[in-house]
Amino acid sequence: MKILAIGDLHGQCQNILNYLQKNDVDLIILTGDITNFGPDKLGEEILNEICMFDIPTLAIPGNCDQTCIYGEIENSNAINIHNKTLIIKNIGICGLGGSNTTPFNTPLEFAEMQIYQELEKLMKQIETQPIKILVTHAPPYNTKTDVIPSGDHVGSKSIRKIIEEFQPSLNLCGHIHEAKAIDKIGKTIIINSGESSQGLASIIKINETEDNVEITPKLINL
Repeated sequence: MKILAIGDLHGQCQNILNYLQKNDVDLIILTGDITNFGPDKLGEEILNEICMFDIPTLAIPGNCDQTCIYGEIENSNAINIHNKTLIIKNIGICGLGGSNTTPFNTPLEFAEMQIYQELEKLMKQIETQPIKILVTHAPPYNTKTDVIPSGDHVGSKSIRKIIEEFQPSLNLCGHIHEAKAIDKIGKTIIINSGESSQGLASIIKINETEDNVEITPKLINL
């Protein structure tokens, strides 16, 4: 399986459409911030443009999406995985959008306790799957994927705790534009694909044999 992970579109998707016109992927996963605080209907329009390529597209909202984005994802041709689980063959996928609290009081922020409680329920629903993908907008705390230019780590401590406890195969995240990176927590590969509005994304290849699962992530320019 070849997965295109994108996020932090902030209302722009032309470079994604250009990439999809020239490249084949099996699944698209969008890690939030589809819009930049709206306006209404923009999120639905962007998702439908991406879905024109008839590639299954999973999406969660980001902290910079207005609360109406929940309905816009549901009304689009994408699949909403915010606070939901999905199983594709032997791959269990769960998602949680928004972020931990920020100094900017953005529309979709959640307390760490709520993040932990929701993700714990979701991870338990997919824990028997051989491959598990955790999709979050916020990155886990104290990794290469959550560091800002000051050197401070601003990711979610609850997401990190969930990863440490459940060890999913992958955590796809975004939110911190400056921290596009690949890192690991235990056996879990963490990927912040960067700001797709600036032409950044990642490709994850999952190759399965009878005895092994090989996951190969790569940061790319669209």
